[in-house]
Formats: sequence, C-alpha cells, structure tokens
Amino acid sequence: MPKKIIEIKVIPRSKENKVIEEGDNKLKVKLTAPPVDNKANFALVDILAEHYQVRRGQIAIISGVKDRNKKVQIEL
Repeated sequence: MPKKIIEIKVIPRSKENKVIEEGDNKLKVKLTAPPVDNKANFALVDILAEHYQVRRGQIAIISGVKDRNKKVQIEL
C-alpha cells in the first residue's frame, strides 16, 4: 500500500473539529479534545480517518506524540 506522510499542527480545545488544508502534505487540525491522557491524539486519528476515508489502523503518529506539531503516516 502507498504511504503518505503529513505534517500536522494540532490546535486542541477548539470550538469544533475541523481539518484545514495548508498545502502539500501540511494540515492544520482543530480538535475539541484537550491535550490530556492522549485524548487529542485519539481524536486526531479519528478525524484523519474520516477525512481520508481510511480505517483508524491505517494511521500512525510517527513523531510529535506530545507536541502540537506532528508527523502522521497514512496508508492509502
């Protein structure tokens, strides 16, 4: 399967869940979840799975687990 690596800036505790495209392989993602107990990371995977229409298992956070700037790998 082809894999795509995307740079993401996460904005937790937003008013809505929203994916904002910022160019080639760069996204800004607003999440209502707080950055506590990995809630924001789980919400990020859910939103990306819906956005790219893939299963949650096809998405992996490869760097930045505890940071707002992350790199995510998606198996398409």
